[in-house]
Amino acid sequence: MRFNDKPVYICCGHTDMRKSINGLMALVKDDFSLDPFSEALFVFCNRHRNRIKILEWDGDGFWLYFKRLERGHFRWPAKGDSATMVLETKELSYLIEGAKLEKKLKREEVFERQIS
Repeated sequence: MRFNDKPVYICCGHTDMRKSINGLMALVKDDFSLDPFSEALFVFCNRHRNRIKILEWDGDGFWLYFKRLERGHFRWPAKGDSATMVLETKELSYLIEGAKLEKKLKREEVFERQIS
């Protein structure tokens, strides 16, 4: 997935994925005190960390990207002192592709070794 160089705002913790464009816009405006019409990407994840939504304003309308993992989960920041985290678009790509990489890196553990 390729996005132009825009600021990326990650919503820490989980978000109700039943929210559509208007609901996510309200979160951006009210909870994060940010402008949903700015040139930025706003990224949300569900409780099980297997679905994300990305909200983007392109100048004449909103895009809502949605990804659901069939296996695995996204590494996602917990809600802490801050409700949002700012990333670069390259870091967003790493976050999205991280589930694939984690799956590739898993290896079966060897319990017995023999010397022939």
